[in-house]
Amino acid sequence: MTVDPFARWHLTPVINASGTMTGIGASRVPDEVRATVDRILASFVDMDELQSRAGTIIARVTGAEAGCVASCSAAAMTQTVAACLTGANLAKIEAIPTVAGERRVLLPMGHMVNYGAPVDQAIRLAGAEVVPVGTAAACETWHLANALAEGAAAAMYVVSHHTVRENELPMDVFIGLCRDHDVPVIVDMASEYDLTGPIALGASAAIYSGHKFLSGVTSGIVAGTSDLIRATYLQHRGIGRTMKAGKESVVGAMAALEIWENRDHGAARRAEEARAALWMRELADIPGVALSLHADWTGNPITRVRIAITPQIAGFHAWELAGQLAARTPRIVVRDDLMERQELYLDPCNLTDEEAATVAAAIREEAERFRAQGDGCRESWSDTKRAREAAILAWSGKADAS
Repeated sequence: MTVDPFARWHLTPVINASGTMTGIGASRVPDEVRATVDRILASFVDMDELQSRAGTIIARVTGAEAGCVASCSAAAMTQTVAACLTGANLAKIEAIPTVAGERRVLLPMGHMVNYGAPVDQAIRLAGAEVVPVGTAAACETWHLANALAEGAAAAMYVVSHHTVRENELPMDVFIGLCRDHDVPVIVDMASEYDLTGPIALGASAAIYSGHKFLSGVTSGIVAGTSDLIRATYLQHRGIGRTMKAGKESVVGAMAALEIWENRDHGAARRAEEARAALWMRELADIPGVALSLHADWTGNPITRVRIAITPQIAGFHAWELAGQLAARTPRIVVRDDLMERQELYLDPCNLTDEEAATVAAAIREEAERFRAQGDGCRESWSDTKRAREAAILAWSGKADAS
């Protein structure tokens, strides 16, 4: 019997115009991945053997010596940091987070961001001491060199649109300086297309989300040197037990990687650009709304549509428009990272053509409604910040599903 979870549990469907966001399920999982996961879910498998097979695929795709699969990218960060503290010493693995020895992990201050939780918390969970390097808008070679001279168990480099890009140390410079001091570098690439760059530059480990651009089920993929990957996988005998990857996560990552290898990336890009072009046409004449095509912040091959709102002309703030779209059924979720600057972004990567058209129509309808009713520009950004906190704390573990 096929069960529709939306009907059975009174869930509100979502049209995802925001990209690969964990809070709404990250990505659409293709049929081939779902079928493979379904097969393993009905079976039993030796997890050590399965992880070894996964490591072979990860190594092939990334150019690394080895690989393993964690439950998610955040777990992968914690486990990889723990591996730098313990190596393959089973007694130390069991002692985490109180293991003795060097515990300093260097992190550029501009990379100390929040991806839904703080990056530095993922490091601290392993028992490490986070050492910020430089300042938020200036990380220089001498900042890193001085921190390295004082000793470190590892260094982490984050590639994300959340990080401060101003005067950021380039990845190759960061890795090179760390290698000069024999300090392993862990690169967080959770939301990135580039599966080979960090390893080619000499990173000891690179971490990818298996459920974002790769479109697998929830998982974290770790590629790196054989010794570090072995120590990372062995963390399942310690702190990794609290965040273990199931057979479905490992198989889902394996299938997603193989599909990625054979994907027609050019065709996918053309389909996404066609959706962006539709938005540029359909939304071009809305008063107070300026549209432009926006290249990805970190260089991923994806083009989004930037919506810049002039409230005095449009009659509404960016956050008010985002709120109205999210209140519809189905909910329409847009990228709102920069809405305090009166900017919203439409991401085409997780949409069908029909959904893209629905998004365009909904934005026009809401803009016209604001102008007709004159009820926009009433909620300040401060009001929105307070309301967001209230909404987070309002979650109770139960809901009226009548």
